[in-house]
Amino acid sequence: MERAVQRRPLGPFSVAPIGFGAMRLTGPNVFGPPPDRREAVRVLREAVAGGVNHIDTAQFYGPNIVNELIREALQPYPAELILVSKVGAGRDRNGGVIADDEPHQLRRAIETNLRTLDLDALPVVNLRLMRNAEPDPFFDDQLGAMIAARDDGLINAIGLSNISLAHLRHALQVTALGCVQNFFHVTNRASQPVLDECTRRGIAFVPFGSLGFGATGPDAVLRRPEVVEQAARLGVTPAQLVLAWTLALAPNMLVIPGASSVDHLRENLAASAVQLDPQAVDRLFAI
Repeated sequence: MERAVQRRPLGPFSVAPIGFGAMRLTGPNVFGPPPDRREAVRVLREAVAGGVNHIDTAQFYGPNIVNELIREALQPYPAELILVSKVGAGRDRNGGVIADDEPHQLRRAIETNLRTLDLDALPVVNLRLMRNAEPDPFFDDQLGAMIAARDDGLINAIGLSNISLAHLRHALQVTALGCVQNFFHVTNRASQPVLDECTRRGIAFVPFGSLGFGATGPDAVLRRPEVVEQAARLGVTPAQLVLAWTLALAPNMLVIPGASSVDHLRENLAASAVQLDPQAVDRLFAI
């Protein structure tokens, strides 16, 4: 397995394999302020100090809360820090996630991200699909809005999220892509065909929910008997095992585990030093 000091491509950039997903730096259900704002700022600063140079965010986290925390904690931004945001979703008054994905709404969301993060241009912005079961004319219009934002200098690279293999192949006919973000973890590999195509084309694949979104119960990712057994055998935590296994799947894989405490953050970052053996790889792959 590659070590954290060895960078991997993210569009035109190069980042450490383990980044940071900032979604959890909010209140319950990714809505409202965090219970401890000072700790949230500390987590962000500790992440960068620990070698993270890829932070995943979105204006609709909070909304606005996470972007404002990133700005407060990290400005002036380190030169190598790559901030990746996403557009296509919004929030209603009760915190529900809604589609906000008309072409003009995508442009507005990009501009809002720029304002709340205090940036002139965003390194990467993912278009998150909310209602496109397959490529259609509306998807073409969305891609057109993203391409226009890139051509106007508002973003450097376009990413896609929550997509099918058909979306990926269709989009690549009209634009280069910096990354793909899809739901993917050790017990749910439905996006394996998308990962395989991204690997073949050298496009970064960034799974969200790689640790199961903190779910509990006997079927939770970190409680699966195979995960617990192999983690204990190797002397690592279940989260560290799963992150190391995910990174070992492909050279274009990047992970963005979230954390709301410094201790949890440090546990995740330590996964870069985990050495997997064939038994662990095969045991988890068989799930």
